[in-house]
Amino acid sequence: MKKPENDLVFVPLGGVGEIGMNLAMYGYGNPAKRKWIVVDVGVTFPGPSLPGVDLILPDIRFLESVVDDLEAIIITHAHEDHYGALLTLWPRLRAPVFCTPFTAGMLEAKRYSERNAPDIPLTVFKAGEKFAAGPFKLEAINVTHSIPEPVSLAISTPLGRLIHTGDWKMDHAPTLGNETDEKHFRRLGKEGVLALICDSTNAMRDGVSPSEQEVSDSLANVIEESKGRVLITTFSSNVGRIRSIAMAAEKAGRKVMIFGRSMLRVCDVARELGYLDGIAPFVNDDEYASIPRESLVVILTGSQGESRAALAKLARSEHHKATLAAGDRVVFSSRIIPGNGKSIIEIQNALIEQGVEIITDHDALVHVSGHPRRNELRQMYDWVKPTISVPVHGEAAHLSAHAALAAEIGIEDVAPVRNGDMLRLAPGPAEVIDQVPHGRYFKDGKMLGTEAEIGVGERRGLSYAGQVSMSVIIDKHGDLIADPEIETYGLPEMADDQDTMDDCLYDAAVGALEGIPRKRRKNIGKVREAIRRAVRAEARQLWGKKPVTTIFVARV
Repeated sequence: MKKPENDLVFVPLGGVGEIGMNLAMYGYGNPAKRKWIVVDVGVTFPGPSLPGVDLILPDIRFLESVVDDLEAIIITHAHEDHYGALLTLWPRLRAPVFCTPFTAGMLEAKRYSERNAPDIPLTVFKAGEKFAAGPFKLEAINVTHSIPEPVSLAISTPLGRLIHTGDWKMDHAPTLGNETDEKHFRRLGKEGVLALICDSTNAMRDGVSPSEQEVSDSLANVIEESKGRVLITTFSSNVGRIRSIAMAAEKAGRKVMIFGRSMLRVCDVARELGYLDGIAPFVNDDEYASIPRESLVVILTGSQGESRAALAKLARSEHHKATLAAGDRVVFSSRIIPGNGKSIIEIQNALIEQGVEIITDHDALVHVSGHPRRNELRQMYDWVKPTISVPVHGEAAHLSAHAALAAEIGIEDVAPVRNGDMLRLAPGPAEVIDQVPHGRYFKDGKMLGTEAEIGVGERRGLSYAGQVSMSVIIDKHGDLIADPEIETYGLPEMADDQDTMDDCLYDAAVGALEGIPRKRRKNIGKVREAIRRAVRAEARQLWGKKPVTTIFVARV
């Protein structure tokens, strides 16, 4: 019998067909018992359709099924969509974790802020260094992105070398860190690259992204031209942007203040690692009221409309240490993540009502993406010259645009994949050979589970149509002993001009009970279900919606 030959596979469990929640698996060896590594363990954030949910994490059932053969977890950078699920999921995996110093610092700070978070042993590496995990030999390659120390990974196996880009762009004038390492990518390209697994976020945008230095210069102009306070909201992890703002503020003779716990945490880590060297200490927020308006710049959280962030509290006039005044400026130095537009606009409108001037990237160059546009993608393919192109990190439209670009460049083997696909990269042409379990877990308070396990569906129903609870007590013959007690939540008070909703639902319940022959009233379950159906039907008839309905029946 012929022994099955080794193969090399790629399995995304998140981040492909969506933006966020990145988790990539690479497997090498005999298909019956491959060795695996994981690159990134990220989260995404819930919208209004998931009431009460705090975070969305990738479903790792398949990963858990091969956990005994998991050699390592490697984190490319410390954005939440790449490392935010690690503290929650690591106790179920317990594999060695490799990351850069900044990511290690962010993980440590996050661990201290979360009760009972695991103490994960970390192996720290820097761009340019090599390390091994089982049969995988890895090289970290410096790239530019909107956070300190992002890396791409070259993953070498006996069946070929892969490059997993992570998040990257080409910035020839970064305000923090070095440029994307062209020499390293070119060397790998000359040595031979089997597959490029590459970021697709901006694959629909032509040209080249502006540099971070251009954004820094533009922000300096915005600050210098302002008469009142300047508040700038950006992603808390964008240390380069924070540094640029602080330098521009100092040049304009203004002091700098930070609002928001997550931003303060990032700044503490950045100072410890030297990324804010040369920047004066930020002033304490207790001094807000005592500093003249024309002498202050505030960098704060809330760029995505988060209701509990500092900017939202200021917009609602609910911040415990600060207020705004007409003539102040709020600069949104960020992009709108899909799904957050409505909440951002609501905050902007509330600020405008206070006389605050709003500046976004439509008004000035106050933000630039950390992802490559089409010409940058072309440049990467020219450096690396892969045999196979695997577009990842994007929604369907981004992946499709990236695939078309790769084919246009001349890549003969373009492999479209989605979450849950097992893509064989070698031997032979790239081919999806299997589907593995995938999906989403929901973190809700201290609980983690599927939508059904967490109860999201019922909660969504409650938010849409409210709840009816009713208690019915019957005797041994099935007759009412007392009037049913009813409580409604979230329903209209009146059913029409004369009758209350409670009265109408009460009548429906009594009518349903009396419509059941006495012999059948001995079955409590049937009585409960008949009343429940009647109450919901009556609510739908009167209101047009079916509330969540709970009926309690007791016999005495």
